[in-house]
Amino acid sequence: MKKVYDIIIIGGGPIGIACGLEAKKNGLDYLILEKGPIVNSLFHYPTNMQFFSSSEKLEIDEIPFISKEAKPKRDEALEYYRRIVTSNKLNIHLFEKVESVKKDSNRFNVISSKNTYSSNQIILATGFYDIPNLLNIPGEDLSKVTHYYDNPHYYSGQKVAVVGASNSAIDAALECWRKGAEVTLIIRGDEVGQRVKYWVRPDIINRIEEGSIKAYFKSSLVRIEKNTVTINVEGKHITIDNDFVLALTGYKPNFNFLKMLGVHISDDEKKLPQYNPDSMETNIEGLYLAGVICGGMETHKWFIENSRIHAKQIIQDILSKQPSTSAIK
Repeated sequence: MKKVYDIIIIGGGPIGIACGLEAKKNGLDYLILEKGPIVNSLFHYPTNMQFFSSSEKLEIDEIPFISKEAKPKRDEALEYYRRIVTSNKLNIHLFEKVESVKKDSNRFNVISSKNTYSSNQIILATGFYDIPNLLNIPGEDLSKVTHYYDNPHYYSGQKVAVVGASNSAIDAALECWRKGAEVTLIIRGDEVGQRVKYWVRPDIINRIEEGSIKAYFKSSLVRIEKNTVTINVEGKHITIDNDFVLALTGYKPNFNFLKMLGVHISDDEKKLPQYNPDSMETNIEGLYLAGVICGGMETHKWFIENSRIHAKQIIQDILSKQPSTSAIK
């Protein structure tokens, strides 16, 4: 007979890993499915990124995270989470994308890019980093436009327009400028975002005030062409020379996947998925949410340090409903 898992965890990021650890400790038969490498989203963060949180706040299952500085860098986080997976021999399938999940009676049937599975419960811990918020303007599909930023060396000596005022946009603007790019910031509001890292915000403000980085406030990008971009600045259109556009305007969860699963989503702009905050169970019995996906479009609401507790909440709820489990059903 086909094996039925107690839990299938979709997403192998920090919170998915935390759920796997908690499931293993409690004797549940689990499987983590990750469409890319271990902590795929973190892997695609900028090369030089430094976390806002200190290392102890990024720890899961009380496993110490030692970093050179109080706030770790991306590569240190990759090392930390990878070692957790390998040292604890977590049951994780990498580079295996989940394509569909359907509930049949009391079980979930999961179809991935490589196999099919059956499970009594599903934990969805897929984050939000895979789908960028598009500008929806002419020229956005040009090859010089990207919604992800990696390494500033690539942009040395180039005219770079950075769209956004959050941490990712400000980090990119400063790094590219320091590597010799001519940087223009395009910011929708009237100031640099208040949530920008407190040690970075004064830096970008000083660079703008001294004229090293040009910034247009209360502005938006309206057109991208091969050698130029056009900016709407308080109703006036300005065209400037341009080689590359970094449209770092944020990301969103895969709402279509949530809807396919039957999860109710609020009709307002927040698009909050429905779940019980005590158990993290959605309106679909046996389907749980963990991590930043719980925040809908409020992607700043949940992050590693305040959502790692979801793992214990979910596993305890599952145990309370299934005090006796077995690997083979």
